[in-house]
Amino acid sequence: MFMISRALILVFLFFCSTGPVISQVIWSLDDCIAYAVEHNLTVNNFRYNEDSSKENHRQSIRNLLPGVSGYSDYNIRYGRSTDPNTNDIINTDFFSNNYSLNSSIDLFQGFQKMNAIKATKFLYKATQEEALQQKYLLAFRVMSAFYDIRFYEELLIVSKEQEAVSQTNFDLVAKQIELGMKAGSDLYEAESLLLTDKLSVTQTENLLAGAKLSLIQEMNLEGANNISITDNFVATTQDSSHLEVNSDSIFMAAKNFVPIIKAQELRTKAAKKEVAMARGNLYPSISFAAGYGTGYFETNVNDDGIIPFSTQIKDNTSRYVGFSMSIPISDRWSGRSRVKQQKIAYLRAQNDLDIQEQELYQLIQQLVQTHQALQVESEQSDKKVEAQELAFNIAQKKYEKGLINALDLFQAKTLFAAAQSENLQVRFRGMVNESTLDFYRGLPVFNIE
Repeated sequence: MFMISRALILVFLFFCSTGPVISQVIWSLDDCIAYAVEHNLTVNNFRYNEDSSKENHRQSIRNLLPGVSGYSDYNIRYGRSTDPNTNDIINTDFFSNNYSLNSSIDLFQGFQKMNAIKATKFLYKATQEEALQQKYLLAFRVMSAFYDIRFYEELLIVSKEQEAVSQTNFDLVAKQIELGMKAGSDLYEAESLLLTDKLSVTQTENLLAGAKLSLIQEMNLEGANNISITDNFVATTQDSSHLEVNSDSIFMAAKNFVPIIKAQELRTKAAKKEVAMARGNLYPSISFAAGYGTGYFETNVNDDGIIPFSTQIKDNTSRYVGFSMSIPISDRWSGRSRVKQQKIAYLRAQNDLDIQEQELYQLIQQLVQTHQALQVESEQSDKKVEAQELAFNIAQKKYEKGLINALDLFQAKTLFAAAQSENLQVRFRGMVNESTLDFYRGLPVFNIE
């Protein structure tokens, strides 16, 4: 019995120790974006706007249906009142019961309802595009945070390599002092350089933790204080190296699918239909109505007394059908004022579209200029890293032979580390820039439905 309990404890401890490793999730960029889109609260608000616009469009269609209403009352009258049957003034208590069913339908209203259907349809599609735009903006923020993590992870590797070199040099100086080849003061210099590199590692680790927190917050990943991402971090896009990097060509492609542009185009079309709706108020309106009514009155009597309920309901029946026309003659010019206001709203919507297109073109211009600049910087940065690495290796060998002091070595090592950091920044900025340009080219950068 004791052996069985001991075995169960060992199994329990094994699963407790391996549980976090097994449950550790490695997130790819697509996984991060998909999770963020699904759990982002701002995106949810845009979904609600989309649902609301969809319902408005459906209701605009249902407004073509006839309106039907029913009515019933039960009244008890006291004292002097008018007999509903004879219109005589009587002084008695009695009750009456009435029923009616009415229906009406608009036959013509200056095509206001048809234009309303088209306008609400455009607005519904616009909210769909705006919701998609919000998802893309979120995806870009997630991508930026994702690349920041990879940048600081790479920078941390560089910092630890620098720390390892300083540790090796510190050990070397300590050994040389032990052999009497160097003075004790040299150890303090080596230790100072080692502590400087340890501090750099700590600072980079803190920056990495901050980048991970930013990604967690963008994803709205609740209950998490750490996240691990895949090493295969480059966005899976088509090979775009052969594509022309030209502002005009990219803009012409982008304006046909970028959601914010399409949304504003749809809102402009909706504003135009709203102008037509306002004009419809200036035309006569024609409607058709029909109704049925009946009632029971306690004062309705014959020689046998009060006429029975069923008989009165049948005898008091009334029906009507008819057409009506309303002609606007003078409404203090408010109808024409509404038309003018809608025309202004339409012009404003067109201007907003021009602004959106202008901002998109300027953004693409900046991306293209940055792309060209980064290509030059990348080539120069690669050469700088090679040169600084060579200079550091030479300085390291001189230091080991005692030809230079620790400060000279530190300067060479610092320049090499700075060159590596700059090279990492250029590479990651280039990745983000290339992915962004690919998006505006119409390539599938993000897997968003």
